[in-house]
Amino acid sequence: MEHVDFRYEDRYPALKNVCATLYEGERIAVLGGNGAGKTTFFLCCNGVLRPQSGSVFLKGREVSGSKKDISALRQAVGLVFQEPDSQIIAGTVESEVSFGPMNLRLEIGEVARRVTQSLERMNLEGYQNRVPQYLSGGEKKRLSIADILAMQPGMILLDEPTASLDPENTALLEETLDDLSASGITLAVSTHDVDFAWRFATRAVVFSRGEIIADTGIDEVFAAEDVLARAGLRKPTLCAAAELLNERFGRIPAGRKPRRIEEFRDYIERF
Repeated sequence: MEHVDFRYEDRYPALKNVCATLYEGERIAVLGGNGAGKTTFFLCCNGVLRPQSGSVFLKGREVSGSKKDISALRQAVGLVFQEPDSQIIAGTVESEVSFGPMNLRLEIGEVARRVTQSLERMNLEGYQNRVPQYLSGGEKKRLSIADILAMQPGMILLDEPTASLDPENTALLEETLDDLSASGITLAVSTHDVDFAWRFATRAVVFSRGEIIADTGIDEVFAAEDVLARAGLRKPTLCAAAELLNERFGRIPAGRKPRRIEEFRDYIERF
């Protein structure tokens, strides 16, 4: 994105002079309070919304307003909505996942292959004839990701993916994201859960009042007290605990700060 602005009718600007580049294979946390611009940013990245000014580029080529360009953008950049029920429209799991590939006018055999592959990746084998509305919250979330995977995008944007998930399904989702990242798919996750962002991301893009106020490594963002205060964010629990240990013992062990509890145990041992 280059100098993107977007405003909803007569309201304050939702995005102001947004410049950002998302690179292949990255794991990005998009952070900020409610109304900061995170969801609007994703909707512009995916072509659901068109910026009032500024430009969106896909692999170096500017995306015009033509049907062909918007279709190419949406195929390359998948968007998983916060609420799966906002995305799920079909009567069975199979017809739901096949909807996108069918709209691409692919051959029936290729559509079937993509549906099978996507359901397997999301641990939804055998669900083809299930009614989506009767799935659990975690299953619906995995189905909404399978929808996108069937389009074979290079990038997936996930808006608050852990919202309303219990700890078990959150852990399953994190494993799924790790697998997708390992396969080379670029992942950008909008979230209020700073502990999840700390575990997941290597880079953070922080929004406040429609503007990007920080775009750097996850460690640098959570070390910047002014950025956290401006965006209304707190430090991740393990990050804050590691800093307290550093203050108490007056030194910092080699290596990065712990992201997971197992790493924190090792961090303590290094003292």
